[in-house]
Amino acid sequence: MPMKNRSLLVLATLGLVLLAGCASLKRLAKGAFQKPRLTFKQARLQKASLADATVDLVYQLENPNPLGLNLASIDYAFFVEGKQVVAGTPPKGLTIAARGKSELVFPANVKFADIAPVVQTFLNKDTAQYKAQGSVGIQTPLGVLRFPLEHEGTFEVPKVPQVQFESPRITNVTLQGATVEFPLTVKNRNSFPLPVGGISGALKVAGSSVGNLSTGDLGLLEPGSTRQLSLPLKINFLSAAAAANALRSGGNAQVKLDGQLLSGGQNVPLDVAQLLNFRR
Repeated sequence: MPMKNRSLLVLATLGLVLLAGCASLKRLAKGAFQKPRLTFKQARLQKASLADATVDLVYQLENPNPLGLNLASIDYAFFVEGKQVVAGTPPKGLTIAARGKSELVFPANVKFADIAPVVQTFLNKDTAQYKAQGSVGIQTPLGVLRFPLEHEGTFEVPKVPQVQFESPRITNVTLQGATVEFPLTVKNRNSFPLPVGGISGALKVAGSSVGNLSTGDLGLLEPGSTRQLSLPLKINFLSAAAAANALRSGGNAQVKLDGQLLSGGQNVPLDVAQLLNFRR
C-alpha cells in the first residue's frame, strides 16, 4: 500500500477512535449527570409603603453535579389578586454553582392603585393573594431542562400606622389665646419598615376649628416601633369660642384630627377623634 494511502487510513482510524471516545464520554457524562432540583423557598417583602411593595419570590436550585450549570431561559409572570403586575427575573446566563445551592430571586413591584380602584380598600386587607407562573430552563449535558415556577400564596398587606393623641399640655394662656402642646404617638403595626412622609390635617377642639397640625417627614419607622412627637399649636380664642372655655379651665375636651398620612407618595385618609384631658 502506498505511503500516502497508508497515512490517510491511519488518520481515518484515529478519527473514528476519537469520535467513538467522545461519544463514550458523552454517554458517560449523561449517565453520571444528576438532575438538579428546584424548590420554592419563600415570598418576602423587600420594601413596602402604603403605595406599593416589592415582593420577592425566592426559589432554591440545588445542583448535585461536579460542574456548574447556566440559566438558559426564563418565562415568568406574577399576579396579585388576579391582576398581572410587572415582574423581574434573574439574569440569563447566571451560573449555578457546582455541588451547591443557588438562590433564584424573582422580584415584582406591586402598585396597589393597579390592584384596587381605592387604595384604602386594599390596605384594609390583612393579606393579598399572589400567583406565579412560568418556567426556567437550565443548560445541562442533557440539553436544556425546564423547571416549573408555579406557586400560589399570600403576602402581608401594609397596615396604616396607628396614630393617637396623648393628654395635651397648655403651656401659655392669655386673654387672646393659648399655646398647646399636642403629644402624638405614631406606631408602625407592620413586621417590616414603613416610610412615613408625614401626617397633617385640620384640628378641632370641643367642636371648634383651632388650626392645622403637621409632623413633617418622619422617615422610616422600624417594625413595631413607636415614634412620639409633640406638636405645638397657637389657638386664638376669638375664632374658637368653644375651645376657649376648655382651655382656660383645663379638664376634658373632644379632640378631632381630620387629615392624611403620606407614605410612598400615597395619601391615606386619617381620622382621629379622642376625649382628652388638657393639663396646665
